[in-house]
Amino acid sequence: MVATFASTRDDRVMIKRDERTARPPVTRQVDCRQLPLVDAFSRYRAAIEAPFSAPGLKRGAGACAELRLLLGEDALAADVWMGIESHDPAQRAAENLAAAAWGADRTFFLINGSSSGTHAFLLATLAPGDEVVLARDVHQSVLTGLLLTGARPIWIVPRLHSEWDVGLGIAPADVSAALAAHPSAKLVVLTSPTSHGVISDVAAITDLAHARGVPVFVDEAWGAHLPFHPALPPSALASGADGAVTSPHKLLAALRQGALLHLREGLIDIERIATTVHLTQTTSPSLPILAGLDACRRHMTRHGEGLLERTIGLGFSARRRLAALPGITVLGSAQLGDVSCDPTRVVLDLRRLGMTGVTAEHVLRERFGVAPVIGERAGIVCAITIGDTRQSVDRLVDALAALAVERSSHGALQVSAASWGYRFLLTPRAQELTPREAFFAPSRAVPHDNAVGQTAADPVIPYPPGIPAVIPGEILTAETVAFLREGVANGMQLRGASDPSLATIRVVAEKAAQ
Repeated sequence: MVATFASTRDDRVMIKRDERTARPPVTRQVDCRQLPLVDAFSRYRAAIEAPFSAPGLKRGAGACAELRLLLGEDALAADVWMGIESHDPAQRAAENLAAAAWGADRTFFLINGSSSGTHAFLLATLAPGDEVVLARDVHQSVLTGLLLTGARPIWIVPRLHSEWDVGLGIAPADVSAALAAHPSAKLVVLTSPTSHGVISDVAAITDLAHARGVPVFVDEAWGAHLPFHPALPPSALASGADGAVTSPHKLLAALRQGALLHLREGLIDIERIATTVHLTQTTSPSLPILAGLDACRRHMTRHGEGLLERTIGLGFSARRRLAALPGITVLGSAQLGDVSCDPTRVVLDLRRLGMTGVTAEHVLRERFGVAPVIGERAGIVCAITIGDTRQSVDRLVDALAALAVERSSHGALQVSAASWGYRFLLTPRAQELTPREAFFAPSRAVPHDNAVGQTAADPVIPYPPGIPAVIPGEILTAETVAFLREGVANGMQLRGASDPSLATIRVVAEKAAQ
């Protein structure tokens, strides 16, 4: 397999198609120096003196002093609408350059995050009642796609590390078994990399699915950087996936909400997906977000390999130094074995310090000015990005070193088998109704103890990482309710639930009345 990455020696990028596919390899050269959206905006600013269109802040003139102080005059002046005749051709040109950079046949810029790309892809490929094979660690956006389409989920449980309570990706054999048991399945959906940086064998999975004529869609929100350095694992597209969403803002240099939907020709209808992309995007696009994607693409095609060389080195340095601290265990090859993992992620187990990761995250933020990506039961996750420096990594290490000294006299955190963690996030329950059927069925709130044995009507989603703990249509078990209650008591934040305290849980009314 040939990974896609950018040359740093000149201003042109060479893209090679994965040679495993049935199609002959395709090689393209594009001039990556162009900035279509940024240049179109510059022309607009030079030409238009008095805009009489939204947004109403009129380049910042209508903004209050507090907003101008917070964002700055230049940021407010960039929030304009150029008009369709200028905007649309510039965006399409920028998308074509992004497709070349990430190795896609077609790329769409998204301004509602990767979530909206997932919604668009599922809407274009699934119909009510269609079976879809899904990893149980999919993001909440995939659940929303199930609610929109009415598709019937066939869940696959990721492998789970017995001690770390971390998902180890989807086994190709499990995908093969699911497709054999459900030969009418229309799509396979998985997350790779996970928020912990774990990467599934997407190439093997796509081989198995394509042999049955089934396309594969990958939530690659955490993997926008993968094509730009040869030492990184191959991207979903380079591994043969038919579609993938990525979020450049996570590890690269783009604005939040900016994301990319990448597509490969063959098993999917790209024109139909183009329609659903337009249906799932706002009709009032933010030019700063879109221009940020355009600029991020050029930045990475010109300098990505060097930037990521430094980033990967900082990640290795951080893990080495943190592993030397008492009471801190760093997830690495010793725990993962042959499981592929993104080296930009730093995953720490802090249980020997006698505290949960949620508590540690609060302490790090409030006392040390250090903000992890995730605080969970066992520890924290930190992302090392192209914006990090030796100084920022020093601050992380120094903060945890101080915490390790302070907590040296505390005993290890004792965790019961029923404690809140990924084990329950990744375990499917009996699915009595499809998510759409349950979500739109008459429902009522019942005390949490009375919810056991009932059919869930609401999703319950710990965030981060946004993996649904409860899917509408699932039977609520005593273990699930205990997991959620303990999690809330320990600071876990929930989305989706009508009652975030979980004093009550919304269930399908007919069964609740029995």
